[in-house]
Amino acid sequence: MGILIMIAQFFLSLSILIILHEFGHFLPAKWFKTRVEKFYLFFDPYFSLFKVQKGETEYGIGWLPLGGYVKISGMVDESMDMDAMKEEPKPWEFRSKPAWQRLIIMLGGVIVNFLLGYFIWGMVLFTYGTEYIPAKNVTQGIHVDSLGQELGLMDGDEIISVGTRPFDRFNPGIIKEEIAINDAKSIKVNRAGQQIDIPVDPKWIGILTAYKNRNSSLFYARFPWKIGTIKKKLPASKSDLKIGDQITAINGVATPYYYDVSEQIRSNKSNVLNISVNREGKALEIPVNCVPGEIIGISPLDIKHFVKTERDDYNFSEGLATGFKKGNSFLKTQVKAIGKMFSGKIKASDSMTGFRGFAQLFPQEWNWERFWLNTAIISLILAFMNLLPIPALDGGHVMFLLYEMVSGRKPSDKFMQYATIAGFAIVLTLLVFANGLDVLRWLRGE
Repeated sequence: MGILIMIAQFFLSLSILIILHEFGHFLPAKWFKTRVEKFYLFFDPYFSLFKVQKGETEYGIGWLPLGGYVKISGMVDESMDMDAMKEEPKPWEFRSKPAWQRLIIMLGGVIVNFLLGYFIWGMVLFTYGTEYIPAKNVTQGIHVDSLGQELGLMDGDEIISVGTRPFDRFNPGIIKEEIAINDAKSIKVNRAGQQIDIPVDPKWIGILTAYKNRNSSLFYARFPWKIGTIKKKLPASKSDLKIGDQITAINGVATPYYYDVSEQIRSNKSNVLNISVNREGKALEIPVNCVPGEIIGISPLDIKHFVKTERDDYNFSEGLATGFKKGNSFLKTQVKAIGKMFSGKIKASDSMTGFRGFAQLFPQEWNWERFWLNTAIISLILAFMNLLPIPALDGGHVMFLLYEMVSGRKPSDKFMQYATIAGFAIVLTLLVFANGLDVLRWLRGE
């Protein structure tokens, strides 16, 4: 059920963005009295799932969910309808309009996606605000996983900065971004009262952007394990453990922090776990019958019960301004990542993803805050990708229109036909490659 909810969120998000993107082409075409023959969500080779004729335009839903399109009269596009292009231009056709009007029609889709991405991001901030953990409030330092240990971090470290960026908000993703995208050369930490600079080898750009490490976190905040939930029918529910108990030791081994408890449960080789707890100031020892090494059915309270969080709240204008700022920062990160991909510092096979990767942005339970934030992110990605100067994409048409406006020479219909075919082949190849990577990852269980 969770996967179906994730897929449903992805398709709803994508459908909203496709429809609004195509309206970005449709509306200026209508303003300039250009005939629009079709307006489709998804593609409809051979047949459509739904269609209705209203005026001169056929509106429909295709069966192939690879995007959407508007078919504008007198325009060389992926439909390859060249028979109509052999006739004399009609006043209502795209090719009869001035270059500046054609440019606005072609830019309409990406402009809508850019504005939509910024607007939705701003509205998410206005509606939900941002809750975060100030790094100074994580007073017990960090717990480091194996990847963080290889990088040189140690349990108990307090991170001060990465490169030139202060680590003022507790977010392990900041470390990965600064190293992989902004070429941070060192991490400054407070270790047992001493400030230490940990050098970062350039090889970490490739390591941190490897697909297998996409969900890895270099470290976590340290906090105690106080029981938040006990699952029915599992060993803990058959013991005397209570919600609110703070686990202090397992089988005589001290477990001051959350990950100490997890490690002791995983490494247990006995049929009984002797769990020491603090219950409202009383020390108790509770035996739990179990299967060695398997979970016993307890979950801890969230970190927010131990570390004070803070909030950034925004009024309408502040939300819009901050949404624009965060959207631009996101786009700059994507541009830098593509640059590193072309330079070979980041592998394309690690960074590229298809529909599966985009769907996995969404959680397996319906969450409107995450839904709209992911929709904003995908909208900006679609705008950026559509603006690339590849024939068959909006950016390709814009490139040829700018050439026409500067040189005064319009590319021939035959040239545009071949360029569109070539561009469509490039886009299809990239699409197959990205989704092929998703299939391989799925087969490998990644």
